[in-house]
Parts: sequence; C-alpha cells; structure tokens
Amino acid sequence: MSASEDDKIREAFQEKTWNEIQTSDSWRIFKIISEFVEGFEKLARIGPCVAIFGSARTTPDNKYFKLAEEIAYNLTRYGYGVITGGGPGIMEAANMGATRGKGRSVGINIALPFEQAANLFIDSDKLITFDHFFVRKVMFMKYAQGFIVLPGGFGTFDELFEAITLIQTQKIGKFPIILIGSEYWEGLVSWIKDVMLAREHNISEEDLDLFSVVDTAGEAVELINSFYSRYLLSPNF
Repeated sequence: MSASEDDKIREAFQEKTWNEIQTSDSWRIFKIISEFVEGFEKLARIGPCVAIFGSARTTPDNKYFKLAEEIAYNLTRYGYGVITGGGPGIMEAANMGATRGKGRSVGINIALPFEQAANLFIDSDKLITFDHFFVRKVMFMKYAQGFIVLPGGFGTFDELFEAITLIQTQKIGKFPIILIGSEYWEGLVSWIKDVMLAREHNISEEDLDLFSVVDTAGEAVELINSFYSRYLLSPNF
C-alpha cells in the first residue's frame, strides 16, 4: 500500500469538528452542482447519440479497437452521434470513427491520476471533464439513446450494470444495451443465466432481455436502428 493510500485510510478515521465537516461538505456540494450544471448545459445540445464503452487499455492493433471505430463510423452514417468516456483505448477508437464519419464526437472525460487524458478525436465544443464518477454516469444515462459495450474492465462493468439496473427498476426508459464480442462476454452471460437466475433466483427471466450480445458492427447498428424504428423514430427525433 502506498503512502497516499495509507493517508486516505487514516484520514477517514480521524475525528473532525462540526465546523470542519460543514465547511468541507458545503464546498463539495457546490462543486458537484457546478459539474451537473456544466454537463446539462453542454450536452443538452448534442442531439441523439449512442454511448460506446470499453477498456482504456485497448491498443490500436486489437480487434476490438478496430471494431469500435467501425461501429462508431457506421452509427454516424445513420445520423447518430457518438459519446465516449473521452479517454484512450476503445474510447479513442469510437471518437476516431465518429470523426471519420463526420458525425458528432462527444467526450465525457474523468480526471484520474493515470490512463485518462482526453483523446484528440473529440469535437472541441463537445469535451467535458468531471471529477466525480457519479455525475459523469448521470450524463451518460441522460443523453445516450443506446449503449454499445466492448470488452473492458471494472469501469466498463460499472457503467454497464448501472444502465441495466436503472432500466430493470424502471428509473429510466428502456434503451438498447448491446455487448460486443460473444467470446469475451460468454462467461459472464452464462453465470448470469446459470447462477443469478436458475440457481439463486436473483433476477427474473425477462431481465435477460435487457441486453443483447453480438459480434459485428452491422449487427450492433441494426439493433439500434430496429429498436427506434418500432417507435417510428430516427436520429432527427
């Protein structure tokens, strides 16, 4: 454990005066509010967009990097913009594809001590950087008309299950959640079916319909288009 991690743990157990608590928390509230206001003002004008998630560590020679770029490019050909977490890896690939397709390329970045500098393929007026993960996730949920999720780590899973949970509990309306790469997701999906559903009964059968698994860019884009065509909606809605 590093010295900074040790300090954070010790600080959590230190007793603070009421004045210290009130001052610290009050200023934090103002910071959080300012992030929400900035996010709402900037993102309210982006139009229909699809969020693309995946690992920041994916390299350009990886098949999923190339697939993310292809998906984003194809989405822009149908009029959708693309939202990513704004960083490298899958996020950069998706912003790159949106830029190549001359579509809206949005980056909702997060300030981290490592691996998260904004990529160069985000429209200059559509980049926003947050300090708080929960504010950033609200922006994804509010302004994305669909989630396309490529292989990633804990952050990708966090965003995926946040979306599934909000739709399952009817806190937000249903939108397409598409997992790319059956080879990557098959273990998780099997566990959800065999353990969560069949053995422990922690979800319902219909919850399996909250997401789809595909392998190609064409399948992913078709699922987005077919979902909204049922409501006679297109990207100019």
